[in-house]
Amino acid sequence: MQAKPRMDAADLTASHDECRLCGAGAVHLFHARDRVPVHQNLLMDDPASARGVERGRLELVVCPACGFVFNRAFDARKLSYGQRYENTQDRSPAFAAHMDELAARIASDLPHGARVVEIGCGKGAFLRRVVGAIPEGRGIGFDRSYVGPDEDLGGRLRFERAFFDERTQIGSVDAVVCRHVIEHVEFPMEMLRSLHRALMGSPGAIVYFETPSVEWILRNRVIWDLFYEHCSYFTPASLAYGFARAGFAVRDVRAVFSGQYVWLTAAPGPPQPARADAGDMTGLTAAFAAQYGTLVEHWRQRIKALADHGKVAVWGAGAKGVTLADLVDADGALLDCLIDLNPAKQGRFAPGTGHPIVDPHAAVRRGVRVAVLMNPNYMEENAALIAHEGLPLELVA
Repeated sequence: MQAKPRMDAADLTASHDECRLCGAGAVHLFHARDRVPVHQNLLMDDPASARGVERGRLELVVCPACGFVFNRAFDARKLSYGQRYENTQDRSPAFAAHMDELAARIASDLPHGARVVEIGCGKGAFLRRVVGAIPEGRGIGFDRSYVGPDEDLGGRLRFERAFFDERTQIGSVDAVVCRHVIEHVEFPMEMLRSLHRALMGSPGAIVYFETPSVEWILRNRVIWDLFYEHCSYFTPASLAYGFARAGFAVRDVRAVFSGQYVWLTAAPGPPQPARADAGDMTGLTAAFAAQYGTLVEHWRQRIKALADHGKVAVWGAGAKGVTLADLVDADGALLDCLIDLNPAKQGRFAPGTGHPIVDPHAAVRRGVRVAVLMNPNYMEENAALIAHEGLPLELVA
């Protein structure tokens, strides 16, 4: 899933109380949880192994100088990204449309025959879109968890089951894409500096990054969007700052996917002055901390109330759904199951709690009558699916 960072001495000497993006001291703790599952997207074959998944501690701090948020208790040795890691999302029409839009945007920037590298390509769905949209384009995808053919698109696309770092030989490239990877990287500045060095022979390359927006999480009080796999959280300003500090010229940074993600475009240089700007992150994290306990109890009581209408499920067995289940129903007393449209997850069990993961029809057969949808972006398509299939299932956002 992630690019494995090779840490510089400057990064290794940073203390737990220094910001891992700007180096400032006196970071502020605002959220802590013990015994959280370290993985949300591993395929677990039985309830016992799901409940016995490795656990760790969340200790989220915010830097008042640059607004970067990170888990200072993170231990990368607990994680294992391999072929049992499954976070494919393109079965959703809304998410597929989002990927199509980004791929078209990238393809419009690049020349005929462009060569594209993707860091953390997952199962290759996005890279296939990008390369397929470029006449005679070529691509290489790097990901330890990749499952599929070694080559595709008539040999124009190949995949490496490996991490990407500055020692990776890629030659001259026109673009580097990295979506939903940097939030998994403990020392993001090391990753960005490594990428900058890797592009020394590609001065005209364009770099595209996408990552969750911590501002969106905090403003919307999305308690299930903070989990162990994500050890680094960015605002648009902190992501742009990190790139500038690493020597990139930031061309564009914007909110995408209804504000949930940050999309950044940059080039290897010339570098721009790096200016840290925390914005109102200190206030946002303080407000989140003050309301967190109330929010967890609110959802616990809401699910109890929904159970008056029949068994309750969570719709979505990705990181959000697995985290909500762990927060409000660790012992399996409130939720019957998790619903997911990904066949690879159906018949498996949620890491941490052991809830079964099933398709919508199986959930109805189990007596589920209400499902809590984890992401409002998917309400329209899933409501249409329920109506089309004639399922007696109420979807609650």
